[in-house]
Amino acid sequence: MKRITQLRANWPRAALAAWTAGVLVFLYLPIVVVVVYSFNRSTLNVLWDGFTLQWYGKVWHDRPLMAALQNSLVIAAATTGISCVLGTLAAWLLYRYRFPAGRMVYALVFFPMIVPEIIMGVSLLLLFAVLHIELGFLTVITAHVTFCFPFVMIAVGARLRGLDPSLEEAAMDLGATPLVAFVRVIVPYLRPAIVAGALMAFTLSIDEFVVTYFTYSAAAVTLPVKIYGMIKSGVDPSINALSTVVIVATVVLVAAGEAVRTLASSDRPAEP
Repeated sequence: MKRITQLRANWPRAALAAWTAGVLVFLYLPIVVVVVYSFNRSTLNVLWDGFTLQWYGKVWHDRPLMAALQNSLVIAAATTGISCVLGTLAAWLLYRYRFPAGRMVYALVFFPMIVPEIIMGVSLLLLFAVLHIELGFLTVITAHVTFCFPFVMIAVGARLRGLDPSLEEAAMDLGATPLVAFVRVIVPYLRPAIVAGALMAFTLSIDEFVVTYFTYSAAAVTLPVKIYGMIKSGVDPSINALSTVVIVATVVLVAAGEAVRTLASSDRPAEP
């Protein structure tokens, strides 16, 4: 009787665990299949014909793919640099200067993070058309910065909540101007948060497809767009290999960003 009572008490927890496991399998099983079949010797993804690394070599010698990868890296690097500057300055200004519309501005900054990507892509395409801006690297970088810099702003803003105001005051008492105090005192304190935000921005930029699809040109084809074009004629095993490389790189960058963010949170000065 006691055992039956325990089973009745524990079944909600067991059901929740089973549901969670099912969701994780549903989300990650396709990724596992892609990784496994990137080592398949067969050109047919439905048949396993032995282990091989030939598709990774094929990716390395595919010039159009490498050109797309280079474009993605250039765009991601530019997006990361601009996002770090804008996100850091925005977080600092909202922290340093209080004004009535501050909360509304803070909420508007987060709008690109929650709006559907297809709506953002169409909106940016219309904006560039109205302004007569030719599609290319500039438009792709601008589009990526729009949704990447809020992530830097969030990381830096969280770090600023633990900032001791006396640090800036002490620097200015010693003769530093507000700009010098910001560059030589505040920025070093914010460095872990800036690095975490930069890693997140780089990851989001290099993986972005929907917004890029509406804002790229033939000269600015990124890796996700190139892969999308390749799979229209069937899934080549080399795409599995390339996808595996991108997956591994993304996991590493996200893990590094989370580690730096955790380090930044644990490194805050203790409350007096």
